[in-house]
Amino acid sequence: MSVPTPPTPRDLRRVALASLVGTAIEWYDFFIYGTAAVLVFAPQFFPGSSDLAGTLAAFSTLAVGFLARPLGGALMGHFGDRVGRKSMLVLSLLLMGSATFAIGLLPTYADIGVWAPILLVLLRFLQGFGVGGEWGGAVLLAVENAPAGKRGFYGSFPQMGVPAGVILSNSVFLLILATAGKQGFIDWAWRLPFLGSIVLVAAGMLIRAKIGETPEFEERQSRGVQRNPLLSVIKNNPRQLLLAGGTFLANNAIGYVMIVYMLSYGTKTLKLSQNTMLTLVLVASFVWLVTLPIFSAMSDRVGRSPVFLGGGLVLLVWSIPFFVLLDTKTIPLMVVAVVVTALGLSATYGPQAALFAELFDADVRYSGASLGYQVGAIFGGGFAPFIAAWLQGTTGSSLWVGVYLTALALISLVSIHVLRGQARTTVEATPQLV
Repeated sequence: MSVPTPPTPRDLRRVALASLVGTAIEWYDFFIYGTAAVLVFAPQFFPGSSDLAGTLAAFSTLAVGFLARPLGGALMGHFGDRVGRKSMLVLSLLLMGSATFAIGLLPTYADIGVWAPILLVLLRFLQGFGVGGEWGGAVLLAVENAPAGKRGFYGSFPQMGVPAGVILSNSVFLLILATAGKQGFIDWAWRLPFLGSIVLVAAGMLIRAKIGETPEFEERQSRGVQRNPLLSVIKNNPRQLLLAGGTFLANNAIGYVMIVYMLSYGTKTLKLSQNTMLTLVLVASFVWLVTLPIFSAMSDRVGRSPVFLGGGLVLLVWSIPFFVLLDTKTIPLMVVAVVVTALGLSATYGPQAALFAELFDADVRYSGASLGYQVGAIFGGGFAPFIAAWLQGTTGSSLWVGVYLTALALISLVSIHVLRGQARTTVEATPQLV
């Protein structure tokens, strides 16, 4: 049996770039939908409704993408464990890019009636399916190529794709709003971010075409692969799957409240401008992007759990003050609100890639990591903007939104505490969870 050649420093740089750029493109596509759902989808696809009903309808289509993500994660995880990580990463990028481009061409309710929201939901489902298979493959591409003792740091590159995707999507929307104007944006210019994504997808495909399989997958493949890795991980690792999903609840929910619901809350409830709210999201995302690799590298030195617990405590105690500061409508205080939240998100999201990889053996790792991630995504971010909008709309107070997020943060803290000691040692000799 041949031993795979360890990646060279040049290979590592190429892998890091491929995992970051590809994931940023996928999340750009996923996030422009969320921003458009706040700014334009209610009047274009759900006309005649009240402001609250239109917002809830738009957010419900956002949730459809999250419902599709476990299916994409399960199917692509299964084949990613059998035939390789790279092929599934290419497939997910093509699927996401095609669905996003098609949304940019979609007729509105005024053009084709009820078929407009139906097709919107279908394309959102395809987006969710594509991104569901993306995360696990991108993470394993980085982590399984990482040198000993640096899984956390290299795992941060696909994680950085999330704030990078937010920055890219919101920057594009700000540019289009500034050039087309508010009415021009609503009438036609909202389509441009969706249509333009095809260029980014082509660039991502070129970068990913130059990478190979991970050494650990090649070594496992030489000894034979699992016949049914998806069923195997569900049967043999249900505890790890549920706890992994639990650790992700708060991060995903609070992240989507900040980058999606906060736009709606700021413009419709606080009566602030779209530019102001988009800029706040950009500030938070920049802090998130810069600090994420720092916390990830820290997890290599002190362990995943201490870093995660620190970030989880920030999210726990800050969920209510976050809205208290937003409600002041004072820009410096609102900046403090989003910056502190971004730090909590970085500390809980940065170590996650290595943490999830360490929970499963290599022959079921794509399936296990993807399913664990998507379980948390459904019950966390999938319904968070909808629930937040409903709580605010029915109670008239942001306090209950903060209480809801605090409860999720508590569940995530309990999950990471219970998960201590569950990490496997198959990627490297020493587990880094504790």
